[in-house]
Amino acid sequence: MSISFSKHNSSFRKIETLLSTIEHHSSLKNCTIQSIDFSNVHIDWHQIDLENAVFLGCSFHPADKSYLLDQDAIIFPKVTSLPYQPYRTRLYTWQELMDGYNPEFDQSKDLEIYEYFTQYKLNPPINEALYQRIHDHAIDNALRDYIVLQDNGLTKKRCIGVMGGHSTPRTDPFYRKVAQTAKLLTEQGYTIASGGGPGIMEAANLGGYFAFQPDSTLGEVLEMLQVAPRYTDRDYIVQAQYVIEKYPQGQESLAIPTWFYGHEPSNLFASHIAKYFSNSIREDTLLAISLYGVIFAPGSAGTIQEIFMDAAQNHYGSFNFLSPMVFLGKEWYEIESMIYPLLKKLSYGKRYHDLLFLTDDPKRITQFIQNHPPVPNP
Repeated sequence: MSISFSKHNSSFRKIETLLSTIEHHSSLKNCTIQSIDFSNVHIDWHQIDLENAVFLGCSFHPADKSYLLDQDAIIFPKVTSLPYQPYRTRLYTWQELMDGYNPEFDQSKDLEIYEYFTQYKLNPPINEALYQRIHDHAIDNALRDYIVLQDNGLTKKRCIGVMGGHSTPRTDPFYRKVAQTAKLLTEQGYTIASGGGPGIMEAANLGGYFAFQPDSTLGEVLEMLQVAPRYTDRDYIVQAQYVIEKYPQGQESLAIPTWFYGHEPSNLFASHIAKYFSNSIREDTLLAISLYGVIFAPGSAGTIQEIFMDAAQNHYGSFNFLSPMVFLGKEWYEIESMIYPLLKKLSYGKRYHDLLFLTDDPKRITQFIQNHPPVPNP
């Protein structure tokens, strides 16, 4: 039986079996145990130090529960009335979120959670707000467990964030360039992280998925997907399913989407999905973990917001390291929007000035990121 076990003010840990946890921890002082059914297991709770122990979504025999409460253990009850599980122990998969999907009539878990969330999006009652925060905290824990966050702030998985327009069609040249870039970076040992939706985000996870495959395979897949180029097309998800069925073994990548912006299903090419209710936490987290660099393809207001959020993180060294900011699209970023010259001006004299890079070439992006690892912030 797999469980999640954490100690307050220490790192998140996995302990493989319930019985070994109890045998090796006669004290559960300041510990948290999550989503475990204790009702059919005999445990002599009288032999265990329960000071400030917290149980999230666990089940107990009534007599045991009464004793635990008498010992001032804190028990958050198991919740069965919600379409989502607040006390998650792992990240989502697209298979879990898209369970029940049909292009004729979408009954996916993803849509069910979204429709429920929209009832309380702007002014949730206190219980719903608390459950959403507990859920997002559980996603935080699972994400840290996946990327392996170290004490100095770096992660063992070398995450590269990819940002850009969600409405970019699969026929767009930048969709192809982002997929090629993500493929090259994954082959160099980086982990691609996107916002998890369609457009440029899907292109990023697609490229990561097809790392170590021949370039001709990626070209073939792009042609398959172009049958339904826009995320509003009826067969948009169906074409992605065809690709997965033909090539079921892909490389890992990460998606960090949100239920906050409409119903935008997570793309099918990310192996791990950290989906949040809070968009502000989600956006900040995606940029914060991308310490090995962020790539910005052309996009509109959301992408521009992320550019300046990332610039602020670099400006202040918010997460102990300064990271490359790479802009894919010379005409858009240098001439049409003038964002790149503005950032070069704003960063002048700052340590992240030399971490800005503008190009149209996926290979040059890979080379720049390899030659510019995260810079410690003194």
